[in-house]
Parts: sequence; structure tokens; C-alpha cells
Amino acid sequence: MFTIGANPWIWEAPITSDTVTRLAPKLAAWGFGAIELPVENVGDWEPGAVRDTLAGHGLPVAAVIAVTSPGRELVAADAETVAHTQGYVRACIDLAVAVGAPSVCGPLYASVGRTWRMTGDERAQVYRQLREHLAPLAAYAGQRGISLGLEALNRYETSVLNTVGQTLDAVDGLPDNVGIMLDSYHMNIEEADPYAAITQAGPRLVHVQASGSHRGAPGDDHLDWKRWMTTLAGTGYRKAVCLESFTGDNEAIAVAAAIWRPLAASQDDLARDGLAHLRSVLPAAA
Repeated sequence: MFTIGANPWIWEAPITSDTVTRLAPKLAAWGFGAIELPVENVGDWEPGAVRDTLAGHGLPVAAVIAVTSPGRELVAADAETVAHTQGYVRACIDLAVAVGAPSVCGPLYASVGRTWRMTGDERAQVYRQLREHLAPLAAYAGQRGISLGLEALNRYETSVLNTVGQTLDAVDGLPDNVGIMLDSYHMNIEEADPYAAITQAGPRLVHVQASGSHRGAPGDDHLDWKRWMTTLAGTGYRKAVCLESFTGDNEAIAVAAAIWRPLAASQDDLARDGLAHLRSVLPAAA
């Protein structure tokens, strides 16, 4: 039904070629079938070496995850900043091609943590800017067989896109290779009915991340994962579902993701338990 993947952020950040070399044998041995590759800065990992390492363990790259750190903005920013951000996204697209990933996903529109109040008219203008600044990136990606997936974040991390409905409004009129990446954690906060939101996103689904309602392992939280995955299956989506969480051992990522306490006995346990639970509900989804 779905390939279950993992994001190396569960263990460390930034991700390097050495990270992938260390983790790939474990992920494959535990039964993960794919991996996400975050790009905090271009050059953190070498695509040829990473591609060969993952191929040796039968782990395809489900998506390249773009990291919109401060200064990466496609909306409400000056032309130089927008151009810099477009250059970063193009580099992520090139990396996706190099490692065989089908998509580049993340909150491409604005840096994580940047929030401001908007009237309805101001929001409409921001979405127009987003479409304008994404259009050349969509063309660049489409020429290379890559899709772009926009991730709605919770209200504490952005004021631009918080819900599937807003994301659909924002991408309306853009080519079909621009769509939505779902993240169950953010949906748990922002969607009045996350299961209905999954269905709503269906026609434009690019990629899916699974995280417990507390940022820990699926199954160790209050979400109904059998219903979640069954609803996802009903959309026709058949690509990877990737487990995303974060380590509290790295100060920068712990602060950025608000990881203030251990979410499992160990990060290995978090990954194995999350994988086991997601796999346990797949028969119902099928």
C-alpha cells in the first residue's frame, strides 16, 4: 500500500553524507523502505555518494526536504531575497534529480518562525506573490520531472499557510507538478477535521510525513492512525509515508522544533515503534 520511510532528523542535524552512511544499514535492517533527505545548506551532503550508499541498501529517496531558514522567503520580501531563495530551491531540485527523488517539499514560501498579521486582501496579495515566484521554479522542476510539495505549518511557525484549504488556494492556477505535502503533526493542530483535510488534499498530494501528535512516534499519541492511513489510501495516493521527528540532542534543532523532553526511550526506539505501528494499520488501509 505505502512505503514507510524515515527522515534522518530523527537522529541528527544537519544531515551529512556520513549521517546517511551510518543510518542506511539500520533503516534497511529495520524494514524502512525509503528515506527523506533534508537540505539545510547546499553542500551538507554529496549527492553521488549518498545515492550510491542508499542504492546499496535498497533505500530510494522519497523526497528532498527544503529547509526555509531565516532569509529564505518567496513572499513579502525584497527582490534580492526572493531571487536568493529561488536559487536555493533550484539547487534542491538539482539534488532531487541527482539522487532520484521525485519531489522537493517543505514550507517553500517563507522561513519557519516568521509570522505576521494579514488582512484578507493582504493574504490574497501574498498568495499572488507566491504563485508569481513559484511559477519559474515549477517550470524548472517540471522540465526535470520533479514535483514541488508545499507544507502547511502550524500557527506558531508561520502565518502564511496553516491548512490544506489555504494551500489549495495558494497553488490554484500553478502547474500540476505543484501540490501539497501533508504533515500529520501540523494538521493535528490546525485542521478542524484532519481526515477531511486529507481527502481535500488528495488530487494535489505530492508527499506525506507522519508524526505523532506530540512529535513522537505514531501510535504513541492520540491520532487514529488506522483511520488516518485508510483515508489517505482513499485519495489514491500510493507513494511514501515518511516518519519525521527530531532529536533533542542537537540544541539548534531542539529549539527550532520545540523538543523540550525525550519523546521515546531512544531515537532508535522512536523510529522502530513508529514503523511498527504504521505497518500494523496498513492491512486495514488496504
